[in-house]
Amino acid sequence: MPFLSAVLVLLLTVAARKRADPANPKSLELTGRITHMHPVLEDLIALLKLERIEENIFRGDSRDLGSAQVFGGQVVGQALSAAQHTVDGRVAHSLHAYFLRRGDMNAPIIYDVDRARDGGSFSNRRVVAIQHGRPILNLAASFQNPEKGLEHRADMPDVAPPEGLKDLTEVAADVLEKVPMKLRRFMTDKRPFEFRPVNPLSLDARGKLPPNKRVWVRTVDRLPDDRTLHQNLLAYVSDFELLTTSTLPHGLSLTRENVIMASLDHALWFHREFRIDEWLLYSMDSPNASGARGFARGHLFTKNGELVASTSQEGLIRVIDPSRKKPRSHPSKQR
Repeated sequence: MPFLSAVLVLLLTVAARKRADPANPKSLELTGRITHMHPVLEDLIALLKLERIEENIFRGDSRDLGSAQVFGGQVVGQALSAAQHTVDGRVAHSLHAYFLRRGDMNAPIIYDVDRARDGGSFSNRRVVAIQHGRPILNLAASFQNPEKGLEHRADMPDVAPPEGLKDLTEVAADVLEKVPMKLRRFMTDKRPFEFRPVNPLSLDARGKLPPNKRVWVRTVDRLPDDRTLHQNLLAYVSDFELLTTSTLPHGLSLTRENVIMASLDHALWFHREFRIDEWLLYSMDSPNASGARGFARGHLFTKNGELVASTSQEGLIRVIDPSRKKPRSHPSKQR
């Protein structure tokens, strides 16, 4: 994504946190509303809610994840949230976004929603995310009245369950020493999600691997029973790990600074209702890389094998000579 480097995408690490106990009345009310939530997750939820400043215009802030720009998944999640604020009684089933410019963490993001259509069954919204008077993201989202119809789904891959797997925070000390200090801080900071890869990931130089990746993901704490909230959080986290799948067959070492990656677009389809505070398997593969672009896609499954969402993404992957690398301009000065 243009808002986060490839290394940061690979290294989303989340501390294993104590989760709210549904049997504990101090953690959950009988209505299912959360009365105590982990602060880092609560902060992310507040970040996605946005401030309404006009009927179709919203404002959002950003958080520093250890990079020089806004994380792309944050902008996608906030843009979806802005669209949801203008739709009543219908549920998002897809979104398609184009990243146009890097986001500036030190400036608010304005979301301008166009109520493109409200039909008998579907509603469509177009959202432009704006900073410094220029668009940084275009997003289109479609919403549908819930209804029943034909059903089939792909089978979930046969993988190890999350309970016996290690979190991405468990990175060897010698590997940590090879990454920049700011990135090291990013890896060890507390995060709102847990990530448990089925196959441990290496940050250092590695051999060529098949272009697929499987990671279990969930939030670090329980969430309210709010379907739109779970969708917003999945939109946010679906941008992690996806594009780097395209680098696996090429043996790139992402601890070095000669790889430039930037997501160009991002698509997400919601197939079935789900909970992001319960384990989801994010199964990713990359069928193609060419023209300095990588293409990756993903499927998200519940532990019982239900396919709940699918993703796709294309992004820039450029291997450069470090001696020719030019410093990037501040996001507000990009042309």
